[in-house]
Amino acid sequence: MRATYEALCAEGYSDLTAQAIADRTEKSKAALFYHYDSKEGLLAAFMDYLLEGYEHRVALLAEYPPAERLAAFVEWWFSPASDDPTGYHTAMLELRARAPYDERFREKLRASDAALRETLTDILEDGVETGAFQPHDSEAVADFLLATLDGARIRRFTLARDAYSDHVRAGVVEYLHNYVFSPDTTYPTDPVTFPADDRLTGSTDTGDGGGGAPSADEDAR
Repeated sequence: MRATYEALCAEGYSDLTAQAIADRTEKSKAALFYHYDSKEGLLAAFMDYLLEGYEHRVALLAEYPPAERLAAFVEWWFSPASDDPTGYHTAMLELRARAPYDERFREKLRASDAALRETLTDILEDGVETGAFQPHDSEAVADFLLATLDGARIRRFTLARDAYSDHVRAGVVEYLHNYVFSPDTTYPTDPVTFPADDRLTGSTDTGDGGGGAPSADEDAR
């Protein structure tokens, strides 16, 4: 799975081959296909792997107050490429484009989206229960935030417009203050960092902290 991540970062989805993955392991290409029926089958398993890692990462934040957890989630989408390398996200955007034609990929992306929505909904509902957030439709707010954050990330990696991301982030924070937070709740000035996927930390081809996040439409980002 780590070799698949590294190969995606280096090669992209369209140019990815089983050999490129095998070259990053001690296995042969034939050995890979002993376990997976195709490159697409391997990538489907990789998406499951990312989702498992995401759920573990979310659990690490469970003890923080709702506002801290929400801010960590928001900042994660705007984090520097050192956490989520551009090559990886470009590859996942290519994979996303295949989803309408491949039921396996579409199923995995739906699972990723469900996990992201559940994370946000849980945080929002906890905030209401503790009084940190004003009453609201948590599912509707979660959908709005995900669409906004996902759109900002896609534009960042496809257009390289950091200023656009800055404007969207400011808009999200303003929205939270106006429509989600209670009067006594403020957006943390130094929010806790959303945990990276330590199984990918130190990947040799990217030199970064890994963290291939399942995103609503990508990466389950």
